[in-house]
Formats: sequence, structure tokens, C-alpha cells
Amino acid sequence: MSSRPKRTEADPFASVRAATDAHRAVHGCGAYPYSNGALLGALAGAANARRILELGTALGYTALWFAHGAPDAVVDSVERDEEHVRIAREHVTANDLDGHVIVYHGDFADVLSGFDSGYDVAFFDGFTPSPPVLKTMRALLRTRGVLISANLTHSGKETEAYRAGLLNRKVWLTAFVGPEAETAISIKL
Repeated sequence: MSSRPKRTEADPFASVRAATDAHRAVHGCGAYPYSNGALLGALAGAANARRILELGTALGYTALWFAHGAPDAVVDSVERDEEHVRIAREHVTANDLDGHVIVYHGDFADVLSGFDSGYDVAFFDGFTPSPPVLKTMRALLRTRGVLISANLTHSGKETEAYRAGLLNRKVWLTAFVGPEAETAISIKL
């Protein structure tokens, strides 16, 4: 009998989503699984992604969806919370995706400084988006690469400046999705 978690057709990573919700209740942290993992997997597959960058791993739910949608890709996922990194790595192993999903521990700026450009897809799901993060992710994406930005309903000047950056038509082709435009899907021009 396999030790892999049981998958449902609707969400093959429902157990990771549930574990994230349970962890947040106990840990008192801000680890929320992105609400539409299937969308992320579909975007990665549509982009025929080979390299995916994720900022904000939490417990690995979205990284697993990216790997599911783009099975030939390597997902580099960055998380600053050490406990989240440990649990996310366990979820990666439990889903037989070691080598396809690599979870890095550390501050985004510190970890990203060691990465090479050329990512096909990048996903920001850290707490609050900021212009320096947008600039770094743009530099790491290939031309015509896809940037998915979450948490755009957070209030504050940093988020407002990030949204404004996404609306620069010389740099990005951007569409906002969801009833509150919480997420943006942008193409690097």
C-alpha cells in the first residue's frame, strides 16, 4: 500500500490544503493556501513552464499544484518560516515530487540574489507585495514570462505601488482576476 496521501479528483492536494488551515489555527501564522490551486496548475501548463519561481511557500499547496500542472518543471519555492519549510518539504516528499519542487528557507531578497534569470512563471504569495519584489521578479522572468501576483487587496502604499507597477503598459500586460481583483496575471513585455 502506498504512503502517498489520498487525492481527490477535484483537488489532488486537498489534504495539504486542510493541513495548512489546521496549522494556521495552531501556529497563529499567516499561512493561507491560495484559493485556486487549479488555476495555478493550469497557467503553468499553458505556459509550458520548465522553471517556476514561487515566493511564499506556506506548507507547499501551491508549489504542488504548479508541479502538477507542469510536470516537467522545476519549482523553486522560497519561504522564510523555518517550520513551514520543514512541513512543505515533507509534503513534497509525500507526493513524490522531490527534485521537482525545491523549497528554500530565507528572506526573499537574500535567496533570490542567488537565482539565475529565465523563469517561465513566477508567483508572489508572500504577505504584502512591494515594488522591490516586483522589480526582482521581473528581472528573473524571461520575456513573455507569466507573473501571478496574489494579496493585491492588502492595504498600504507598498501594495498600491506594486499594483501601479503592474499597470505600466510598457513593462507588463496585466489582467486582474477574482471578484475583488485580489490576483493579477501579468505577461512580461
